[in-house]
Amino acid sequence: MSEKILELTKKLIDFNQLCLKYYEEARETGITLDFNEVIKPFANEVKVVGVEWNVTMKDWLKKNPQKHIHPKQIDTTLEHIEQLSIQAFFPKTSRSRFLNTNRTVEYFLVEIVKELKK
Repeated sequence: MSEKILELTKKLIDFNQLCLKYYEEARETGITLDFNEVIKPFANEVKVVGVEWNVTMKDWLKKNPQKHIHPKQIDTTLEHIEQLSIQAFFPKTSRSRFLNTNRTVEYFLVEIVKELKK
C-alpha cells in the first residue's frame, strides 16, 4: 500500500507543479484557455488521481496512525488541488491566494513522501 500511496502522492506533486506552470503562463499571456478542451480534462485527471489518493491515504492512516498526518488534512489537500487545477488557467485568480494554496499542497505532499520513506 505504501508504494501505491507514494506513486499517487508523486503524481499529485507533479500536478501541483503543473498547476503553478499553467498559472504563470496564464498570468503572462492573459489568455484563458478553452474550458472543455483544456481545463476540464486536466481538472478531471487531477480529480481521479486525487480521489484515489484520498481513499488510499485514509485506509493507510487507519492501519498506520501518524502523529502529524490527519484525515482532515487529506481532505483539505484534495480540495485545494482540485481548486488549483481549475484556477490555474484563469489569469485573474488572486496571485497570493493561489501561491499560498499551491505551497500548502506541496508542503503536505512532500511531508507524506518523507513519512513513507522512513
